[in-house]
Amino acid sequence: MSLDHEASDSTDHRHGMTIPEWTGPFDKRFWDDRYAEHTRVWSGNPNPHLVRVVEAMDPGVALDIGSGEGADAIWLARHSWRVTATDISSVALDRSAAAIAADGEVAARIEWKQADVLEWAPPERTFDLVSSQYSHFPSADLVPFVKRLAASVAPGGTLLVVAHEANGHSAMGPDYFVAAAKLAELLEPTDWTIVEAGLQQHPSREGSDEVLVARRLV
Repeated sequence: MSLDHEASDSTDHRHGMTIPEWTGPFDKRFWDDRYAEHTRVWSGNPNPHLVRVVEAMDPGVALDIGSGEGADAIWLARHSWRVTATDISSVALDRSAAAIAADGEVAARIEWKQADVLEWAPPERTFDLVSSQYSHFPSADLVPFVKRLAASVAPGGTLLVVAHEANGHSAMGPDYFVAAAKLAELLEPTDWTIVEAGLQQHPSREGSDEVLVARRLV
């Protein structure tokens, strides 16, 4: 499941909205209902870790996993990236597409794709950037999920995985949290350079995030 950009605990303080206890199942119905209950769920701002990493890159082809209401995908497209933005929720994707529909040039750079990322495998060795922001799954699902994302990165491309640190997330059990350094161990050292793998202070709220940035060599 994806706890999107500003959901750092059981309350989204920017919108004054209480997030329900995460009891699952975190399926399409759960997320469609969650988005349908509110005119806006997240802040509308791109994730600052994404911005920090991508600003040093040349635009290319990106995959945005768990795109939510589209803030990251839209920011990337406005910076000349071509983006495939995936989310399990059709409601979120429709909202995202509507938000950018008036800007035809930017909208043309984004493909909105409904997919359950625990079942869907993106095309291998295709994307210059693969970004997963706050997608939390039990470890039995997370490991193959990250491996599929890594396989979709093109040679010379970047894998960016951002997750909440475990502290303060009482609504989910510890099995939903894996350190970035542990995720880095899933990548073959002969194929990847680990740029960073550890806790990074979040620039716009209290607390830190687990951040993995890895560059595929071959």
